Amino acid sequence: MSATRSLVGLTFCACYPAFYLVNKYVLSVLKFTYPTLFQGWQTFVGGLLLHVSWKLGWVEINSSSRYDVSTWLPASVLFVGIIYSGSRALSRLAVPVFIILHNIAEVIICGYQKCFRKEKTSPAKICSALFLLAAAGCLPFNDSQFDPDGYFWAVIHLFCVGVYKILQKSQKPSMLSDIDQQYLNYIFSVALLAFASHPTGDLFSVLDFPFLYFYRFHGSCCASGFLGFFLMFSTVKMKSLLAPGQCAAWIFLAKPPAWRYWRGLAGFLRAEGLLMKMGKERRCTGCQLENRAQCPGLGLPVESVRRTQRQ
Repeated sequence: MSATRSLVGLTFCACYPAFYLVNKYVLSVLKFTYPTLFQGWQTFVGGLLLHVSWKLGWVEINSSSRYDVSTWLPASVLFVGIIYSGSRALSRLAVPVFIILHNIAEVIICGYQKCFRKEKTSPAKICSALFLLAAAGCLPFNDSQFDPDGYFWAVIHLFCVGVYKILQKSQKPSMLSDIDQQYLNYIFSVALLAFASHPTGDLFSVLDFPFLYFYRFHGSCCASGFLGFFLMFSTVKMKSLLAPGQCAAWIFLAKPPAWRYWRGLAGFLRAEGLLMKMGKERRCTGCQLENRAQCPGLGLPVESVRRTQRQ
């Protein structure tokens, strides 16, 4: 049992930073800014893997009544808001900034428990919430890459996360398990995001995406789907196998590496900006030059290309 707990914790620590870094790569480096399609793909992969795991007997999903499903529906709507706003925010903010703002959801939960539920809250938890709030308040003034739209979507994201966790804790234990809840979230998200992809314009705009047939884009999207599923699964397993204090310790261990990995990979991600040049080259279908380095789509003056064509 001890080895199983350690394996679950290590899986969570590995998937947590990898999930955010892969998503950041797709959203900011490849600039795949079509959140309904990207998040729809991730939830489709997660739902499919969860369904296969259920059929193979690896997880247990109970047949829920209509009342239980309808009661959980507001939380599923919030889940869609979490992944959509999180995708929009992460595409504009650095990973450490996004993680700090994401953690502010704990302040909402703490405030709700203290003010509305009248629950006893330890001074350490109150101080932790205040430190988180102070850190988030200082971010806009010290962020050299401040993006108002990114912070706007991050605020929506943390609000949805906070309300979602409050609804999750208010559910009766006999109604839906964590796996049942996530299964319903996946089904509802795939349906809603697929429907929303047309009015948002993502369904047809994606055809102009320069890396649509690029192998790194395909690999990154597959990795994000699998990492999202394993992150969810390891989180659920941690809650069921470990005490709350032990879960908090593993979460604490997982988040510092996300900072270190981001610093170490920042140069790599900047270097991957060369992919933009390759994408421009693919769009230059009308140029008949033998030397593709002289293509006007790569940023060279048109007159130089015309001189080469006359020669």
